[in-house]
Amino acid sequence: MKEVKCGLDHVIVSDVTQLSSNAENGIPRGLNGAEAMIICTSAVPYISKLSVIKAMMNIPVNVLSGKKALNPRDFRFRFRPDQYPEKVDYLGQVTQIDLAKKLGIRHVVVVSSMGGTNSENFLNSIGKDKNGDGNGDILLWKRKAERYLTESGLQYTIIHPGGLVDTPPGEKEFVLDIDDKLLEHENRSISRADVARLCVASLSVGKGRCASFDVISRDGEDSRLKPAEDVLDDFLQTGKTADYSL
Repeated sequence: MKEVKCGLDHVIVSDVTQLSSNAENGIPRGLNGAEAMIICTSAVPYISKLSVIKAMMNIPVNVLSGKKALNPRDFRFRFRPDQYPEKVDYLGQVTQIDLAKKLGIRHVVVVSSMGGTNSENFLNSIGKDKNGDGNGDILLWKRKAERYLTESGLQYTIIHPGGLVDTPPGEKEFVLDIDDKLLEHENRSISRADVARLCVASLSVGKGRCASFDVISRDGEDSRLKPAEDVLDDFLQTGKTADYSL
């Protein structure tokens, strides 16, 4: 915020699932005259302490039986009340998309996640118990919100980044594709700062062009690293976009 000189007077705290509670004339404070919308909201889970204890106690047994000491699937995650995926990642995004239409915004950018084509993805189990009950399916709810945007009549850019890491921007090469093909790569991470640059690029070179794609990064020669604008423009010219029938 300091780097872009964004003061606290430009920061509005609001509940995306209940925008009307912070609004005047149905429009949240500070959004009148907005020309673009970038949606980065997501439900955030917390780990069950009991599951951590159980996983630690299983380490000796796992080692003696030749298994991995820690199995990530032994950990259980929960969402706080009224902050589960259906409410935040679906209803919350639908609310923001509808608000964009009300404000006259034509182009909406959404930061979502890879893995949406596979209902069995591990992330969908977060928030569920061993019987599969509970408030989970975060990727499925995100994908449902994406479909809503694609059918809204608005112009859109939907970005599915790989694992987000806190590294400096501009150090690695962007890799774009669709329909979770990038999950085949061993390294599927990308800098949060690079995703932010791609969001900004979507508002310029992506304006008036609809696309939904996945993105990760990989090592590349410094002299050949392209800026986000050039990478996105090259990809958009291919005409590729996610297949929501999958």
